[in-house]
Amino acid sequence: MADSTTESMTADTIATSQEISSTGPAVAGVNVVILAAGSGKRMRSALPKVLHPLAGRPLLAHVIDTARTLSPARIVVVVGHGGEAVKAAVSAPDIIFAEQTEQLGTGHAVKQALDALDTSVPTLILYGDVPLITSPTLRALIDATGTEDYGILTVTLDHPTGYGRIVRNFDDSVLRIVEEKDADAEIRAIQEVNTGMVVAPTARLTGWLNALGNHNAQGEYYLTDLVESALADKVGVRTVFAENVIETLGVNSRAQLAVLERAYQIRVADTLLDGGVTLADPARIDIRGSVQAGRDVFIDVNCVFEGRVVLGDDVMIGPNCVLRNVEVGAGTRIDAFSHLDGAKVGAQAVIGPYARLRPGAELAQGVHVGNFVEVKNATIGVGSKANHLTYIGDADIGSGVNIGAGTITCNYDGANKHRTVIEDDVFVGSNASLVAPVRLGKGATTAAGTTIWKDVEAGSLTLNQKNQMSKPGYQRPVKLKR
Repeated sequence: MADSTTESMTADTIATSQEISSTGPAVAGVNVVILAAGSGKRMRSALPKVLHPLAGRPLLAHVIDTARTLSPARIVVVVGHGGEAVKAAVSAPDIIFAEQTEQLGTGHAVKQALDALDTSVPTLILYGDVPLITSPTLRALIDATGTEDYGILTVTLDHPTGYGRIVRNFDDSVLRIVEEKDADAEIRAIQEVNTGMVVAPTARLTGWLNALGNHNAQGEYYLTDLVESALADKVGVRTVFAENVIETLGVNSRAQLAVLERAYQIRVADTLLDGGVTLADPARIDIRGSVQAGRDVFIDVNCVFEGRVVLGDDVMIGPNCVLRNVEVGAGTRIDAFSHLDGAKVGAQAVIGPYARLRPGAELAQGVHVGNFVEVKNATIGVGSKANHLTYIGDADIGSGVNIGAGTITCNYDGANKHRTVIEDDVFVGSNASLVAPVRLGKGATTAAGTTIWKDVEAGSLTLNQKNQMSKPGYQRPVKLKR
């Protein structure tokens, strides 16, 4: 994506825009070609540019997801730099890959996809580094263009330096697109620019690309030159203005990636707010997946959500928490600096602060897991509590159980994991070590500091033999002065 208009609109551009208007008939089907061959030198990274993450997923994955919403006839991704890595990252049954072995411009890139296209429907051209483009904007472009015309998505910029200008006739029809390097002062004063996203009739596109020349300042095959090809063939050229300029912005540097990351997060935050979630600060939340939230949910600052997160009504999440693939029941409170990963938490529970729930943790209603408590691959029954400095791993804990501070389940023998079973109403004293496999019967009590390596009978008190000695008049050592 070397020519300036189609290297993607960059996120350091301040812009204004006009509303989208669609006048053409709805188009049933479309090919989608996504250009993803560029190296992204300004990223200064070994990772192909289109694989840099936005909201935890590759830039290209966002574009593909949007393309799918259009029910396309074909999706063709043109790869080049780091092509094998790109294929591995986004490969799917509905994705066709085309190779651009030399980066000779956007026109040349689209040409590599021609053999994979359905010539009976138009072709939409997108860019793998423009992740925030939306389905409504693209649908408006497709429908305004129809099946026979050539359509261009444009935007008006306050500072259009670097982009191809839309040159119009006296009747407002499009004459051509002129790249920055090929423009004179009069054309550079034009503020309407090409975003690079276009729709074209596929059969004609093939002929235009085969006839494309590279007689320009960069010696490349410009996709923008197809406007003049279309006009020469008496094909109508339509333009649609992007409603929101942020949709047209691309990533060519890490600074621009950061701008789009925050724009994406604000978009998601607005959706949560509209759904009734209270955010302490919409600018300080990161969603790297999906969040499904009930009513009257409160989320404090600097929280990160990854994968699929489901929050019930009245859930409260304190600051600096991380939730990954988690379900949280109604009325549960998660206090500051807690990390939940692959866990399921029931209603009215209290988690944290500084708690860690690892994959396989399942907590029932009213469970308390407090500060510096870690739970992994374990179930904890209704109303049970582990409030301080505890490790519960590979365990099944009943209801009404109290786990004292400093208790650990010794689940690993150096080769294999074993389970600990604690039945209802057990009281485990502080600093107990439960050596699995072991079972503590219903209502049993273990004294503080006890090591349990045999099953404990229901209702019993278990303690280790202890000898305590006291020496009256003991004098503590005194630090010597030097």
